[in-house]
Amino acid sequence: MTTTADILIRHDQPIPTWFRVGGRADRMARPRSVDELRRCLEIDPALRILGDGANLLVSDEGVGELVVAMDDEGMRAVEIDADAGRVTAMGGARLPQIITSCVRVGLGGMEGLAGIPASLGGAVLMNAGGAFGQIADVVERVWVLDRDGHEIPVEREQIRFGYRRSGLGEHIITRIELRLDHADADALAERRLEVMRYKKTTQPMADRSAGCAFRNPILVSDLEGIGTAGERVSAGLLIDRAGGKGMCVGGARVSDMHANFIVTGESATASDVVSLMVEVAGLVHDKLGVKLTPEVVIWRREP
Repeated sequence: MTTTADILIRHDQPIPTWFRVGGRADRMARPRSVDELRRCLEIDPALRILGDGANLLVSDEGVGELVVAMDDEGMRAVEIDADAGRVTAMGGARLPQIITSCVRVGLGGMEGLAGIPASLGGAVLMNAGGAFGQIADVVERVWVLDRDGHEIPVEREQIRFGYRRSGLGEHIITRIELRLDHADADALAERRLEVMRYKKTTQPMADRSAGCAFRNPILVSDLEGIGTAGERVSAGLLIDRAGGKGMCVGGARVSDMHANFIVTGESATASDVVSLMVEVAGLVHDKLGVKLTPEVVIWRREP
């Protein structure tokens, strides 16, 4: 443990992810404010931001860059103005708790994101969503730090939201403002439960997984029984049709419940997950001619 620029840095720290596999951080800091986050950038401009770890796989070798965990209370603060329909939250705030709080006070627009584990900053960065909506639908404004430590407000129309992207990847999201609609709290609560019930019956939510392993691709040509050229189709359906359900490498396995979920057992390693993703992508390409792109973010140690 060392102290640099008033920042406490711990060494050889575990990096918690939903896969529960992977290496450690050579250095880790937990800033309590944007000012402390800015000082972390002074220590290592190439630092990595750790949100909820829900969409992350860390290589078995770990990482050498400073890992900044956004789990201090100061980086998770949330303010809800129910009358104005506005939520202002720090980047480390947890998406599920924000959804629950908004539903309780009758603010609608986020209940379709129920069941997505993420920090709010991570959700905005990748435009998290699914069949019931996406976070871009409610984002009003985002504040980011550039790698020089300058905090910049970015208006909604300046953000290049698209399928699982925001265009903000080079920046660090510090704060987000959301704009929601007034609605009946009981109806919102029922809708949230409906979404959760659907996910529990179609996704392996109790298993160790980082959610969807691959992005849903756009077909470049017609594929009988699946879709037509130019259509975005389910990666899980493609993997299933190619015969990928149940495939295993070491302790990693393609879920029998949803083929786009890779789940890990007690003996699994990050290398098992990566190897299985390579095998699955190869299978789909060989059988169906479709290229799959990982949705899971993979941190590797730089040489």
